[in-house]
Amino acid sequence: MRTLVKEFAPKSAGDLLLILKYQRWRLPFRREYQAAVEGKYGIEIGGPSSVFSTVLPLYQCVRGLDGVNFATDTVWEGHIQEGQTYRYFGDGAGHQYISDATDLSQIPTAHYDFLLSSNCLEHVANPFKALLEWKRVIKPGGGFVLVLPNKDSNFDHRRPVTALSHLLDDFERDMGEDDLTHLEEILTLHDLQRDPPAGDLEHFRQRSLQNLSNRTLHHHVFDAALIEAMLAHLDFEVRDVTTTRTDFFALAIKGTA
Repeated sequence: MRTLVKEFAPKSAGDLLLILKYQRWRLPFRREYQAAVEGKYGIEIGGPSSVFSTVLPLYQCVRGLDGVNFATDTVWEGHIQEGQTYRYFGDGAGHQYISDATDLSQIPTAHYDFLLSSNCLEHVANPFKALLEWKRVIKPGGGFVLVLPNKDSNFDHRRPVTALSHLLDDFERDMGEDDLTHLEEILTLHDLQRDPPAGDLEHFRQRSLQNLSNRTLHHHVFDAALIEAMLAHLDFEVRDVTTTRTDFFALAIKGTA
């Protein structure tokens, strides 16, 4: 019997804004994404995210969900603890891992039915290293849902989209998460008027120099073509890439071979 997907009742003005912002497109394509996670147990990297309870409601139809975050204290989640503490929706609770997105060695291969990640990969210095780990922990045939910010609507709008060859080079050189290769580009092109928490340029510079501990930098800039190329390079079956004013949404399936 198909699981009944509950609609999300907005709990804040921010949630309501997200729903209204995406109302036109949320219905046509979300069903395929929900089918990839419905009644299954998965893991989320860098969550929880209000995107998956509002504009793309996936939390409501999963059987269970664990989470990964890079530290016990982050600017997004405050203080968290490893253990059965991952709260993603309503009474839903899963295991919270404290681990870098590029190192999921605590998790066995092919352990989860699906993986979710929203607005996280841009904070990773070595995206391909992360994506390979994310792919590893999904079962063959498992779903992969990736959401990345559209630079045109945020403080990255002046920056160029990163080349696929650059991401592959970062992987070949085993780039570490302490990398600040893009710092000068970011400091020059980052639109501080669209990023009030960053403060003035000097405050932003000092915060950025501490990126290993706060992970606030967007190392790379993505568009739909780059996302599709990354997933294809990793032999995912790409089912959908949707562009909205603020984000890119991608659905892919891990091959069974």
